[in-house]
Amino acid sequence: MAEAKRYTGTGRRKSAVARVILTPGKGNIIVNGRDVNEYMPFAVLVMDIKQPLVLTNNEETFDITVNVKGGGFSGQAGAIRHGITRALLEVDKANEGKEDSYRKILKAAGFITRDPRQKERKKYGLKGARRAPQFSKR
Repeated sequence: MAEAKRYTGTGRRKSAVARVILTPGKGNIIVNGRDVNEYMPFAVLVMDIKQPLVLTNNEETFDITVNVKGGGFSGQAGAIRHGITRALLEVDKANEGKEDSYRKILKAAGFITRDPRQKERKKYGLKGARRAPQFSKR
C-alpha cells in the first residue's frame, strides 16, 4: 500500500518547538493528539495558527498533525504557524520562482522569518533581567 504524500516542517518560537506534518485531507488540525480548538485556550491563537493556510487558500486541502513542546500557548502557537509555513514551502517547491508562489505570499506576510525574541536572562545583583533593587539614600 502506497503511503500518502507527507510534507514536514519544524517551527520554533521563544522556547517552543513544533514538528508539523501535512498530509492531503479535509483541514483537520491535531495538536499533541487533541483537536486544535480543544488544545488552544483562545480562539485568537487558533486563528494565528491558521493564517498561512488562509493566505495560500489551503484551509481544507491538508490534514495537519503537530507535536509541540516547550513554552506557553502563545509561543507554541507561533511555533506551529512557523512549522506550517515551512511545510507549505515544501509543498510548493516546484513554483518557487514564479509570481504566485507560496514563498512570495508568505514572505510578504512575514511568516518565513523565525521570530528571534527570547526571554532575557537574569543577571546577578538584579531582581530580574534589568530590574535593580530599590535604591535607598539613607
